[in-house]
Amino acid sequence: MAERGQLPPAKRLCCRPGYSGTCRQGQRAAWTSCGGSGAAQGESSKTQSPESLLDIAARKVAEKWPFQRVEERFERIPEPVQRRIVYWSFPRSEREICMYSSFNTGGEEIACSGESGDDTRLPFRRGISLLESGCVENVLQVGFHLSGTVREPATASEPELVCNVSVSFDRCKITAVTCICGNKDIFYCAHVVALSLYRVRKPEQVKLRLPISETLFQMNRDQLQKFVQYLITVHHTEVLPTAQKLADEILSQNSEINQVHGAPDPTAGASVDDDNCWHLDEEQVQEQVKLFLSQGGYHGSGKQLNLLFSKVREMLKMRDSNGARMLTLITEQFMGDPRLVLWRQQGTTMTDKYRQLWDELGALWMCIVLNPHCKPEQKALWLRQLCRWSSVDVCPLEDGNHGSELTNLTNALPQGPPGNPDPLTQPHRTVFTRAIEACDLHWQDPHLQHIISKDHYAKYCYHNKKDNPLFDTRGWPLWHEHVPTACARVDALRSHGYPKEALRLAIAIVNTLRRQQQKQLEFFCTHKKELLHKGMTSVTNLEGWVGHPLDPIGTLFSTLMETSQEEVEKAAVVHEHSGSLGPGRATVHPVFPVHHFLEEGESFLSLAIETTLIGLGQQRAMPDGLYAQEKVCRNEEQLLAKLQEVELDDSLVKIFQKTVSPLPAAGPYSGLGELLYRESVPMHTFAKYLFTSLLPHDADLAYKIALRAMRLPVLESAALSGDLSRPHHIVSVVPNRYPRWFTLSHIETQQCELASTMLTAAKGDARKLQTVLESIQKNIHSSSHIFKLAQDAFKIATLMDSLPDITLLKVSLELGLQVMRMTLSTLNWRRREMVRWLVTCATEVGVFALDSIMQSWFTLFTPTEATSVVASTVMSNSTIVRLHLDCHQQENLTNSARTLALQCAMKDPQNCALSALTLCEKDHIAFETAYQIVLDAAATGMNYSQLFTIARFMDHRGYPMRAYKLATLAMTHLNLSYNQDTHPAIIDVLWACELSHSLGKNELAAVIPLVVKSVKCATVLSDILRRCTLTPGIVTLHSRRNSGKLISLDKAPLRQLLDATIGAYINTTHSRLTHISPRHYSEFIEFLSKARETFLIAQDGHIQFSQFIDNLKQIYKGKKKLMMLVRERFG
Repeated sequence: MAERGQLPPAKRLCCRPGYSGTCRQGQRAAWTSCGGSGAAQGESSKTQSPESLLDIAARKVAEKWPFQRVEERFERIPEPVQRRIVYWSFPRSEREICMYSSFNTGGEEIACSGESGDDTRLPFRRGISLLESGCVENVLQVGFHLSGTVREPATASEPELVCNVSVSFDRCKITAVTCICGNKDIFYCAHVVALSLYRVRKPEQVKLRLPISETLFQMNRDQLQKFVQYLITVHHTEVLPTAQKLADEILSQNSEINQVHGAPDPTAGASVDDDNCWHLDEEQVQEQVKLFLSQGGYHGSGKQLNLLFSKVREMLKMRDSNGARMLTLITEQFMGDPRLVLWRQQGTTMTDKYRQLWDELGALWMCIVLNPHCKPEQKALWLRQLCRWSSVDVCPLEDGNHGSELTNLTNALPQGPPGNPDPLTQPHRTVFTRAIEACDLHWQDPHLQHIISKDHYAKYCYHNKKDNPLFDTRGWPLWHEHVPTACARVDALRSHGYPKEALRLAIAIVNTLRRQQQKQLEFFCTHKKELLHKGMTSVTNLEGWVGHPLDPIGTLFSTLMETSQEEVEKAAVVHEHSGSLGPGRATVHPVFPVHHFLEEGESFLSLAIETTLIGLGQQRAMPDGLYAQEKVCRNEEQLLAKLQEVELDDSLVKIFQKTVSPLPAAGPYSGLGELLYRESVPMHTFAKYLFTSLLPHDADLAYKIALRAMRLPVLESAALSGDLSRPHHIVSVVPNRYPRWFTLSHIETQQCELASTMLTAAKGDARKLQTVLESIQKNIHSSSHIFKLAQDAFKIATLMDSLPDITLLKVSLELGLQVMRMTLSTLNWRRREMVRWLVTCATEVGVFALDSIMQSWFTLFTPTEATSVVASTVMSNSTIVRLHLDCHQQENLTNSARTLALQCAMKDPQNCALSALTLCEKDHIAFETAYQIVLDAAATGMNYSQLFTIARFMDHRGYPMRAYKLATLAMTHLNLSYNQDTHPAIIDVLWACELSHSLGKNELAAVIPLVVKSVKCATVLSDILRRCTLTPGIVTLHSRRNSGKLISLDKAPLRQLLDATIGAYINTTHSRLTHISPRHYSEFIEFLSKARETFLIAQDGHIQFSQFIDNLKQIYKGKKKLMMLVRERFG
């Protein structure tokens, strides 16, 4: 707590008209210890004597009346009475002190617990430690003022600290605190806690004096002068300037101080006009909230803000007016957060955690304005505040960044769908809109008052009137109101410390939900044929309960579960005590009065579970906006997490069966019913929980629910109206609009997990596996999720500790085949993985599965996948060994793979021909067929690179003539220009020439014209020429030749190659000289040197080269520097 250096000045002036100074002369300032007379605070536990009438009256006055009113009411108050009033005015409970000094609740529990850890650093725990260590001294109570010193022992890093502490109080509330420790925090410091608890726990050890004004009244003039002079002497450095100033003002006749009757007394208690509330340092609350917000969710600031919200709820539960006061301070800081303006300007969204804090802010204001005992003027003040905040441009909207078009729903009854208001004329609903609307609500309805105030409110005379809106057929009360608003009333009652009233209203709401559900089911059953035929449906709730800002289902669940837990604790206590009564004594179970409204065999636990199941099963439209959709998912998971904490017994299983069984046959109110909106929130997560819970007890119902929940109509086309053949009729409210489902990926994942759960459970049951498979194939539209299911099924079917489940393996294969078909014509980065997995799965299923996928390969694979993965894997040794095939089966499977390869080669020879040749190599006829496919495709679809690759393969396999044939075909597709001396095909051209040279003169003579036609690069031609004439080693590269005789350059075919090479050098020279720069001169000279080497190969080459150089000098004589370099090198 940020304690100030001194207490605020007293607000009321104290004087005693009618009492003269003389009458008090000689009277001694009476004082006594707190336990001096009457019953002390802790005395009742030590003695059986009854309290005195004085103490009883003084305690009641001290709790309710400000002391000024007591003084005004009675002309003279006896001093013993004053002492008892002052004594009883100090707080007697540690709970409030704990609330204002820690985030924890329940001071008694904390005080008694021996826990260590973070709690030890809380001011309340530290204060207890200081108190128990004897560090509180010099405690004195003067009127309504308590003071003392608290000594904090020295530590290794800090010296001993002695703090002067002061506490003012009024009507059992601490109204002001002061400590010199300088600690700045929202909560009271440990020293204030220690002093306060000292007064609570040891009242008999505290010296008590009446207010200081009473003591001064007893003094005469000399005593007063002596008193003042001694006071100034003791504290002259602090008070002397103030004392002189006051003296001057008093001696001045016209001073302001002399115009006022009486003088202030800080120990005299509160005035009539003072607010009676606990001390709360508003400045520190604002500073702390601003600090937490500035940290942007880091350093645990989000957790700290949530703890502050919890503190507000704790104050509300204690009916402390500071709850609303503190929330106002928090809200002002939230509204002043500079990030709101920044996000609005940038068009960005706030973080999810920050958004949840705003939601809690709105929910807390809803609780505050629904306080059943709130004064009208206070509610009017809050309404003005809320409207002011809501009107600010940057105020967050209720559903995130999307404005809702909903009308006022807080006071609406579920009578039908809303109209279609113009969204441009509808104001946006902010996080405060519901609280603003709730300001119009009241608690004066007689029926509502009877519900919350009476344990046995019922009208059994109505048991035969089914249409009575106030009571059900059993005569139990109902409460018809917009469900979230009705539940907000429950939350408000709980929050303000009215648990019994909250429970009574919660039960009435649950009974109303039951009745509405039954009536809707009856209506649908009566008009089912008509509704299905026309494709009609109706909105049974304007808003979904799960994911709603007010969390109605969570509120009902928490209310009922708290009562259930209290019952269990009470029963445990009774059972523990009954054990000491001796054998044969019956155990008495406590019965809460509201048990009157529970059916036989029901409990609050079963009612909580039934309510949650009803809420989760409600059909609700997916809201707009990312945040609203994420909140739906998050709230559903939170409710399911609460349900999973409950251990199901036979009675709860019956509740499950009773509540869940009607859902699949229900109408549009049920998310598992036959009529389903296209944009309804899917039931996958809910159904998965139901499936796992019901499976051990009612497998048929579990599968029925799960299979119905597999639907995801938002990804399906609109159903045809009147299609009675479809068991899961889908109604498209907006058939031509594809909604923006930001959480679709998460939803599809949940759908996949539901399907996987069913597959796992159905292992060994062929009929159920087939049903689940059909549901998956119909309802799941994501190839990646189907592939995951296929993999899951495969893993389950091939567990190491059991034999493979062939039925489940076939399901896995079917799913894999569906994935292949779905991704065949689309890009998928996991496609190759999928193909390999499918072949593995088919191998596990058996040879017939492999043969089947090869027979229908064109519907499953691309030609490349079929040859490079499928056929190759099938023909591998590992596959043959895994299948345990005999020779005949092996031959049949191999033939199928070769046939597949040939078909793929015909369909896509560019990518599959080489694989086909490889796979068919051991079968002469198949190999010849594949080779012929290559030859046929060479003239049309295949490029030189593919042909060269296959040619090299042929040469490597020992088919040189076929390699030569393919190489010549490749040459016809090649074209190298004069400057492509680094082209990758050069290596293939050199290899083709070497191959031709090795085969003989005729082959070389046939390939050289192709080379001359295709290659215009002089350096490449020169390299080929040199290899054919000057390198005998080229002949030895192929052992097929019998002669090492070199071919003459004067005869064909090398003469043609030589001429082409010289011509290429001449053409290249002229081309380079057209755009040559001085920096390339040296490189050009080196190029001419290489050209000269080629020229000199010819018999008259030196003459040709000289003529060539002379021609260059004449044509390019303008390039003087270059020609000079040419003369220097070549003459």
